[in-house]
Amino acid sequence: MRILVLNAGSSSLKADVLDPSTGARESWVEIDRIGEHSTLSVDGAEPVRQPVESMNEALRVALPHLLRGGAVDAVGHRVVHGGSRFTAPTRVDDSVEAEIEALIPLAPLHNPAALALIRAARAEFPSVTHVAVFDTAFHATLPARARAYALPRELAEAHGVRRYGFHGTSHGWVAAEVARHLKAQIRELRILTIHLGSGCSVCAVENGRSVEISSGMTPAEGLVMRTRTGDIDPGALIALARAEGLDLDGLDDLVNKRGGLAGLAGGSGDFRDLEERASAGDESARMAIHVFCHRLRKYIGAYVALMGGVDVIAFTAGIGEHSALVRQRALQRLGFLGAVLDDDANRDASVSQLRPVFAIHDPASRVQLLVVHTDEARAIARDTAALVAGADAVGTPGAIPIAVSARHIHLTRAAVDVLFGVDHTLTPLKPLSQPGQYASVELLDIMGPKRTIERVRVLGPERSACQVEISRTDEFFLGLDAPVRISGDVTNSPGVTLRGPAGSLTLSEGVICAARHIHMTPADAATYRVKHKDMVEVEVSSGPRKLIFGDVTIRVSEASKLEMHIDTDEANAAEISNASEGALVQVEAVAVLRRRETRYDQDA
Repeated sequence: MRILVLNAGSSSLKADVLDPSTGARESWVEIDRIGEHSTLSVDGAEPVRQPVESMNEALRVALPHLLRGGAVDAVGHRVVHGGSRFTAPTRVDDSVEAEIEALIPLAPLHNPAALALIRAARAEFPSVTHVAVFDTAFHATLPARARAYALPRELAEAHGVRRYGFHGTSHGWVAAEVARHLKAQIRELRILTIHLGSGCSVCAVENGRSVEISSGMTPAEGLVMRTRTGDIDPGALIALARAEGLDLDGLDDLVNKRGGLAGLAGGSGDFRDLEERASAGDESARMAIHVFCHRLRKYIGAYVALMGGVDVIAFTAGIGEHSALVRQRALQRLGFLGAVLDDDANRDASVSQLRPVFAIHDPASRVQLLVVHTDEARAIARDTAALVAGADAVGTPGAIPIAVSARHIHLTRAAVDVLFGVDHTLTPLKPLSQPGQYASVELLDIMGPKRTIERVRVLGPERSACQVEISRTDEFFLGLDAPVRISGDVTNSPGVTLRGPAGSLTLSEGVICAARHIHMTPADAATYRVKHKDMVEVEVSSGPRKLIFGDVTIRVSEASKLEMHIDTDEANAAEISNASEGALVQVEAVAVLRRRETRYDQDA
C-alpha cells in the first residue's frame, strides 16, 4: 500500500510517500517559509528557491515529485489539535472538516494550514480515503485531574481551557517501539517517553495510556524548548507586560518565539550550536543547557513518582536521539530509581529506521534506558492504512446487556481464615450473572486513612489475591488514590485494612477502581469481530439518555456471559439505576459497540 502523508506546519509542508508496513519511502518533499522566501527540498537534497504563496500551491508544487511512482492508495494528514472531539485517527468527510475548522481557536497557527491542505488534497484525490491523525489524540486518556487547570470551572469549560498535550503521534510510536524491542505488552510497562526537538515534551505512559504530559493547552507549557519558555510563573508575564507595555500579541511572541534556549543564550536556539558554544566557554550557552536539563530531570522525577516507578525511559526526536550530553545530564543522580547509565553506550548511541532502538543502560540497571528513533510519518501512514483496512470496525449483531458493579471484595483462602475464622467457608447468598460467581452472605468493613465504609459484600469464590473494588466516590470517602485497573491487576495499588467478625487484615496493595469492560465468549468475540484485550468504544443507552464510553476492554473466556460491567459512578453518569450492596446487578440499559480502538494493535 502506498500512503501519502501530509504534515502542514504554520508556514511549511512536509510530505512523504511510503509503505506503512516497512517504512520504505519512495519520495519526500519539504517546502519551508511558504508565503515568504520559500524553498523546496526533494528527497533530502539541498533546498532551492521555489516561490510558493499558499498551502494549495505548495501541494501542487510537491505532487509531481511525490507521485513519480504512481497513484497513492490513501492520504494521511497530521492535524495538531483535535480538541476533546477527536480522540483517534478519523476518516475525513465534510463534517470532520467543519469540526477541525471549529477548533481553529485552540491552534490558530497550525489548524488553518492543516485544514487548507486537507481541502486541497481531497480535491486532488477525491476517490481515496483521507485520514486525519491528531497530535492531541494519544493524550485523550489523561485522567481528569491531569487535564484540569485550577481555574473557575465554568470559565474553563466555556472556552475549552484544559490540558490537551502534544507530540502524541511521536509519544505513541515510541512507546510501541519500546514494547516491540522488549517483546512485551505495552500494557504491562511503565514508560517515560521524552520527545526533545524544537518542541519538547515528556509523557508518562502507563498500561499503554498517556496518563500525564508536560505540554498543556498549547505546546508552550512544560519543558524549555528552542524558542518557547515552557513553564513560567504567570505573575512574571504580568510583570513584564506592565513593565514593557506588552499587549497580548507581544506576550504571545515572548513566550513562543523569543523565549526558550534562544532567549537564554541568544542566537537561534539550535542545540547543536549551543553545545559547540558551551564547549568553547560561552557561559550563556552553558546556562541554557543547564536550565534545559534541570527542567527535564525535574519532570522525569515527578512522572516516575506519579506512576509509582518506571520500567523504561526512552529518548527521541532531534535532541533526544543525537545529544549524548542531554541524556547524560538528564539521567545523572537517578541511581535511586534503579536507572544506571552506561556512559560508553550513551556516547555510541545511534538510531535510524534500520536500527530504531539503542540501549544505553548499564547491565546492572533495573530501568531500561533507550534511545528510540521516532517516525511520525510512518505512524500516520500506519494509522491511515489501518482505517482503510477497516481495523476499527466491529460487528453489530445486537445490544449488549449491562451490569452495574458496586463496591465489593475478593479474598484469598488465608484472608477468609483471618477475617471470619479458620476453616470458615464463604456462604453463597445469590449467584451473579457471570457463571460460577456469587455474592456471599459475608460482609466486611473497609477502613481507609480517612473514613470507614461498613458492610461491604464479599464475592466468591476465593481468589489467588485479595482485591477491593471501589468507585471514585468511595476513593475520596476513604482517603485513597486508587488506580483504574482491570480486575486482577493490583500491582502498585494502595492497600487498606479490612475488618471482619474474627479479626482485621491489612493489605499492602489491592485497592482498585475497576476499568469498564465487556465479558464475552470466543463465539461472541467472533460475532462482534473483536479479540481478548481489544479496546472498544461503546454507546450506552438508558431510555432517552445516551453516553459514549471509550477505552472499554474486551475480556474473552469460555466461562463468560455476554455483559458489560461499569461501576456506580459511571452508571450515575449514564442515569442508570445501580446496585447498592456490592452485588453485580443487571439493569435495563444496553451497550452497542461503535468501533475498535487501534492504538494497541502494535503490541508485541
